[in-house]
Amino acid sequence: MEEKNCTSLYGLTPKQIASELSLEKSFQGKQIWRWLAKGVTDFALMTDLPAVLRQKLADEGRKAISSEVIETSPDEVSGAVKLGIRLHDGQVVECVLLVSASGHRTACLSSQVGCAMGCRFCRTGTMKLVRNLDASEIIEQLIHLQNLEGPVSSIVFMGMGEPMANIGEVLRAIEYFHDPDGIALGHRRITISTCGVVPGIRTLARSHVPVKLAVSLVTADQAKRESLMPVSKTFQLGMLKDALMEYQRVYGRRITFECCLMAGVNTSENDARKLAIYCSGLDVIVNLIPFNESSELRFRTPSADELDAFTSDLDRLGVQYTRRFSRGRGVSGACGQLAIKYMIEDDEDDEN
Repeated sequence: MEEKNCTSLYGLTPKQIASELSLEKSFQGKQIWRWLAKGVTDFALMTDLPAVLRQKLADEGRKAISSEVIETSPDEVSGAVKLGIRLHDGQVVECVLLVSASGHRTACLSSQVGCAMGCRFCRTGTMKLVRNLDASEIIEQLIHLQNLEGPVSSIVFMGMGEPMANIGEVLRAIEYFHDPDGIALGHRRITISTCGVVPGIRTLARSHVPVKLAVSLVTADQAKRESLMPVSKTFQLGMLKDALMEYQRVYGRRITFECCLMAGVNTSENDARKLAIYCSGLDVIVNLIPFNESSELRFRTPSADELDAFTSDLDRLGVQYTRRFSRGRGVSGACGQLAIKYMIEDDEDDEN
């Protein structure tokens, strides 16, 4: 009974909610579903439910949500806010609200506890993969953010983990976010970011869920990419481009290439030339992101002169790009900075 009581109602259909709560009237499942979409998780506040039902659920110790916020870290400079969220099993994930200069509010959500990709320039990559999140745990991140900070303008799956390695649950969460009777976010306001997991990209292309796609490309030099991003050993640049072209044929959406720029690593004229060649045949824009330094990683942020020289090369080669300021850096919530200090270690691993 205790395990049943901690089951999240997020991600369930109204019919499933009615079944989970053993409701006598099926329409009450829809009533609860609507309250949950508004962020109301306390049955006592669901005022269109009969008082006797609200009391019954309280007496049974039922909970609508299975996670809790354990830490809130605001960045006074950028307006970003990072949340630490404890899941039902004690593991913790982080999510971030990013606020642009124009006031656009983006929720950056995690899809896994930890990450198996091992990208050498990413703090999350220093962590092992613990497990995938299910759809309810992804949804609850947005609910916590909106309950604390208000409605968001868009969602990006750029938090902890590799979304394409958990694409089934990510797509379930997106279906919930998109539902016009609920949060009602348009597909154009949702972006999935990947380091290049080709099967996940192909699944997305065939899913009829036309969300935006961002790819952490970093470099178009195969050998260099393999040294920085182990995923490129399995899914080489040619395979990745084929999958991206399939996605673009299906949805006709511009793709974003994310390039984390590291001093002396991927900012040469040759890097710019290979990037231009790789972009050929695709409708893409390259997002240039100066590396966010951390004590765990040896890379450095490029100087202003180095960045200017690289962008001059891109201009000459006709590559479309944007230069991004990393919002959330002040709370270690910017690109590549999410990592968990609350990680629960496996006892068995500790013995090895």
